[in-house]
Amino acid sequence: MSYERALYSHRFSEAEGRLRQRVWEILCRDFFSRYVSSSDTVLDLAAGDGLFVRNIRARKRIALDTNPDVERSAKEGIEVIRCCAKEIRLHLTQPVDVIFMSNFLEHLPTKTDVLDLLNECRQCLTPRGRLLILQPNIRYVGAAYWDYIDHHIALTERSLAEALEISGYEVLELIPRFLPYTVKSRLGSVLGGLAVAELTTLYLRLPLLWKLFGAQAFAVARARAIPLNERADEKARTHTNEGNKAAASSY
Repeated sequence: MSYERALYSHRFSEAEGRLRQRVWEILCRDFFSRYVSSSDTVLDLAAGDGLFVRNIRARKRIALDTNPDVERSAKEGIEVIRCCAKEIRLHLTQPVDVIFMSNFLEHLPTKTDVLDLLNECRQCLTPRGRLLILQPNIRYVGAAYWDYIDHHIALTERSLAEALEISGYEVLELIPRFLPYTVKSRLGSVLGGLAVAELTTLYLRLPLLWKLFGAQAFAVARARAIPLNERADEKARTHTNEGNKAAASSY
């Protein structure tokens, strides 16, 4: 068994696994469905056990991960791609309408890898496509962010927004505090012993609770017509050309 499979097979107990499944059913039904149309093609990046992609309604659903466990999603009519995130374009046959990633960026080794991935995603989206990111926010998680050995990159909602903007996106929506950090958190423990469906539904309807318990940021972004990084390159080329013309005219 690889380190990755060992980590995720032992990270959550069976009871916590059942709780996560029920919570994601409600999250997709009552919240994430606002951003996904039934006519969309959706890519769940680093899908893992497929809690998002198996519960969201869309015309076409794609689960991408290197973990062999992702193959389980194929039984539910979901296209499965086994590859690393930086190779998305090599395996997609056409652009997608929505890319979703949950709790993934913190696992990348460097911030350059984060920016490279965001650029890769932008090039895989349709012109009006959307990128949805659910991400632990170290501003509110604090030291517990490092309780998991596979966490490398720490992001706040502001650094996430900045990364998106310089990678060619327009940030359409940014919620600094949305979901609790994990089912192992205080609220997760409460849910585990009570009516999960009712309490999760109530939580989503009361944003005031997000400010008390939320430790994950949620961002919705769309690709710009001309990305900022390409604008900077174009501006540099323009200055260079103008400088060359001025130099030529001086002879």
